[in-house]
Amino acid sequence: MAIILFSFSLLLLLFSVLPIIRNEYWIFRVFDYPRLQKFTLTLACLGALAVFYDSRDWMYAFSLMAMSLNALYLIWQIFPFTRFAKLQVLGITKTLADQGISLMVANVYQENTHYQDCLNEVKKADPDVLLLLETDDVWDQNTAGLRERYPYEVKIPRDNTYGMLLYSKLELRNASVQYIVEDDIPSIQAEVILKNGQPIQLYAVHPTPPVPQENPRSTERDKELLLIAEKAKASALPVIVIGDLNDVAWSYTTELFLKMSGLLDPRRGRGFFNSFNAHYPFLRFPLDHAFISTDIKLIEMRRLHNFNSDHFPIYIHLQYEASASSQQQEMKPEAKDVEIAQEKKAAV
Repeated sequence: MAIILFSFSLLLLLFSVLPIIRNEYWIFRVFDYPRLQKFTLTLACLGALAVFYDSRDWMYAFSLMAMSLNALYLIWQIFPFTRFAKLQVLGITKTLADQGISLMVANVYQENTHYQDCLNEVKKADPDVLLLLETDDVWDQNTAGLRERYPYEVKIPRDNTYGMLLYSKLELRNASVQYIVEDDIPSIQAEVILKNGQPIQLYAVHPTPPVPQENPRSTERDKELLLIAEKAKASALPVIVIGDLNDVAWSYTTELFLKMSGLLDPRRGRGFFNSFNAHYPFLRFPLDHAFISTDIKLIEMRRLHNFNSDHFPIYIHLQYEASASSQQQEMKPEAKDVEIAQEKKAAV
């Protein structure tokens, strides 16, 4: 048993150490994702060590010390996304109906045929802005009825699992489709006009993940996110970035995105809102996001019901308040962060 627990401890340590290495190859980046899972397995290992501990065997002592340190390290990483942590985005104190905007982000899973279930979930949530991801021509045809409630749209159906359908009840201005890094991976940029006339700069993104069957490196994903961060930072308008970022909320690259963009994560201090994988409860990560500028506050955020996709939809209701910028604090990049961001944006 000592050898088994010692080997298991070493394996868990390896899984925690790999993401610390700033290598963009997938084997290093993919272990950013399962922090909750690593923490659960670490606790299980500590429990087994407590049961079988033998002070005469150095392997037990080493494993106990290593797993204790690993648990503390993972708690430190996870804590900002628990309800015990400080809120990064404040909740509203007064409803301003003409300054609100609700959004729904749903990666539909291209091969999924539960079109009506998707439409039913959209109807129940009734967002002002709807982003459907992984949408091909078939999904476009089967959700065309949304035009009755959403007069504004930007549609890029594609059969490579990176299609986008953006629908809005609110007016869209200066809408454009961008291929920021890869020729077949689109993003959408548009100004959404609130009921009071205030424009909001919206970016809808879905970069490729660092996995062998998609892209063996995180280079393209990181570059796209940081180029969006650059646009967000330079925007004179309030900003919302939504989409399946194929990166978890707690990763170094997501934190770098927040630092370089000046945007905030409403998850921090509220919970994980794990959106993927909907079919495997133990393998769930927060991949679908909504990041906002400091002049926007939160009304509500929740995970919606799955409609046979591998992602849960995410719903978020926000309110623009110009004065919020003096109440909410963005994360500041250090010199090293700026250097790394520049390197990633220049990568080819």
